[in-house]
Amino acid sequence: MTITTISSREFNQGASEAKRATRKGPVFITDRGRPAHVLMSFEDYQRLTQQGRNIADALAMPSAADMEFDPPRVTIEVRPADFS
Repeated sequence: MTITTISSREFNQGASEAKRATRKGPVFITDRGRPAHVLMSFEDYQRLTQQGRNIADALAMPSAADMEFDPPRVTIEVRPADFS
């Protein structure tokens, strides 16, 4: 994957070139030398947004069954409230 960096001015003057550059990887668009925007292909965007998992999917990981996990036991003590 190739990352291309162009200024806002270059983007405004050559949007077609920037769109073609997304075939090789993301295009960083800078404002005053600082990254401000990222242009990417729709396929890359879909791949990024479809990778998200919800908490139920994360907890139902079948590969997690092989992990050893023995957290230390915690004792929670109740203390009277201090109203002074």
